[in-house]
Amino acid sequence: MDKIQNISCPNCQHQFDVEDVLASKIQSRLQNEFEAKRTQMESQLAERNNALQEQMKVFEEKKKKENELFESKLKSRLEQEKEGIQKKVLEDFQSKMKVQQEELALKQKQLAELRNKEVELEKLKIQMNEQEKEIELRFQKQMSLELQAKEEKIQKRVQEENELKIKEKDKQLEDQKKLIQDLKRKSEQGSMQLQGEVQELAIEEYLANHYPFDTIEEIKKGARGGDCIQIINTRENAQCGRIYYESKRTKEFQPAWIEKFKADIRTVGADIGVLVTQALPKDMDRMGIKQGIWICTYEDFKGLSLALRESVIKIHQARASETNKGDKMEMLYSYLTSNEFKLVIEGIVEGFTQMREDLNREKSAMQRIWSQREKQIEKVLLNTTGMYGSIKGIAGNAIDNINALELPE
Repeated sequence: MDKIQNISCPNCQHQFDVEDVLASKIQSRLQNEFEAKRTQMESQLAERNNALQEQMKVFEEKKKKENELFESKLKSRLEQEKEGIQKKVLEDFQSKMKVQQEELALKQKQLAELRNKEVELEKLKIQMNEQEKEIELRFQKQMSLELQAKEEKIQKRVQEENELKIKEKDKQLEDQKKLIQDLKRKSEQGSMQLQGEVQELAIEEYLANHYPFDTIEEIKKGARGGDCIQIINTRENAQCGRIYYESKRTKEFQPAWIEKFKADIRTVGADIGVLVTQALPKDMDRMGIKQGIWICTYEDFKGLSLALRESVIKIHQARASETNKGDKMEMLYSYLTSNEFKLVIEGIVEGFTQMREDLNREKSAMQRIWSQREKQIEKVLLNTTGMYGSIKGIAGNAIDNINALELPE
């Protein structure tokens, strides 16, 4: 049987939905019940607020009475405390006055003593100033002499160390003026050839300047052999001997250089061969003989050239006096390759090294002495300032100010 959805009004024949009519009646009934409950709850809430207001009034009256009672007791207690404090302050004041009077008497006595000490302090200050000036004058004189000597040593040392660099710059400037176009090609090949030429020129120039009697023969570029030959001459004798020099300025030492250099020495008939190289062989940490060839750096070359030249001259003199004795050549070779000659050369190098180490130690010692003197002067000034501050704190304005110990105005 189908559910009836609509009904018709008998008068106007208007149709109504039954469910809408029922829902409207239910909604109206629920709303009336909600309004009634809300009115009831509002009434209960008002009653509770009234009761709370009554309790607050009672609490305020009780709090007011307790505050009045507390203020009364506090006022009475403050009066008692005030009387006790006034009494105690009066007693403390009288006690402090007595102590201050005793301190004043003591300070007056101390002030008299301080005035006597102030006179002694002024005398001590004058003596200290005189001693300080005397020490400073003596120190300045000593330092001036020592610095002058050290400057000369340092200048000489720097000049020797920078000799190669200066000559390299001079050579570069000369090449720039003469061969501008060739420099482009040389820059592509690297600077190794230029550096080698600079060291070659430095060796030749050093030998020519320091041994004016000797003949320095330059080996032409492209020719087989080393770089130059030193023909040793003296005032009495000519051509005492020949020292053959070859320059190498590379980062690594090539062992093949030795055999080639020995063949070149035999070709030119030199007595001694010296290989001046920037990089020493791996088994050598300083100059020495390797396979009959002297190997050294440019710095060691200067001292070695002098020792070798003197040895060649002495052997030539011995050979001249013993012309008929062929064993002198063996003696020469034995001496030049002996440990004795090596020790002589090492002694020369060690002398230069020791001079350098002594110079560094002297620098460190002078720095330590300066620091020690500085600390001593600071200690004297600090103690003087402390004593002056103590006296000033006790005597106050009774003593005059020392301007050197006061802040600037």
